[in-house]
Amino acid sequence: MHYFYHIGAFFLMLKEVFKKPEKWKVFWEQLFREIDDLGLKSLGIVGFIAFFVGGVVSIQTALNVESPFIPKYLIGFATKRSVILEFAPTFISVILAGKVGSYITSSIGTMRVTEQIDALEIMGINSINYLVLPKVVAVLLFYPVLVVLAMFLGIFGGWAAGIITDLFFTEDYIMGIQLDFDPYFIQYALIKTLVFAFVMVTIASYHGHRVSGGALEVGRASTKAVVWTSIVIILLNYFLTQMLLG
Repeated sequence: MHYFYHIGAFFLMLKEVFKKPEKWKVFWEQLFREIDDLGLKSLGIVGFIAFFVGGVVSIQTALNVESPFIPKYLIGFATKRSVILEFAPTFISVILAGKVGSYITSSIGTMRVTEQIDALEIMGINSINYLVLPKVVAVLLFYPVLVVLAMFLGIFGGWAAGIITDLFFTEDYIMGIQLDFDPYFIQYALIKTLVFAFVMVTIASYHGHRVSGGALEVGRASTKAVVWTSIVIILLNYFLTQMLLG
């Protein structure tokens, strides 16, 4: 029953999130601030991880394709498929759940325990709409950009790793990238990204908004938000893959 209570409270929160903002000027200011905090400041970690994971995928594939009867272009093909279908949308989302999710929970939770949210509500402001809606819109607008960047850097990192280690030739890798390219896979990855981004922000905001106590409870709420966000993303990844590719 405890879980059903939180599921119900979560959906009641969503009802408040998607109400019309009281002042659009304030909303746009919040939106651009959230794009900077939640999106632009994540570019570095996303680019770094995507580049090196792409390199690891291509090296592992090359080391396991030692038979002369297996063409070398399969290294580029496997790297492309792995990065686009799974790594970029799912792995990056789980990483951002830890970075961005904990930030959202801690920032909203701190406002709750310092009674800033109470002050907003006393002034008649819908605190959930004011705090959460700009975050939701920001990640839905910017996270597809992050995932496309992760795709590019992952594939580029795979090529760079192969050239540095001399495990395959550039011509074979490019041939593998071009082999059997289906634009629907990009669309599939972006759909998953939008779903995961929405889940990440709303679950983190829910835990932050319901914090009670002090700084210790804020830390516990941040940990709980990251754990539950990761669990939901993994479960949704299974069902979305079945529905969109099955």
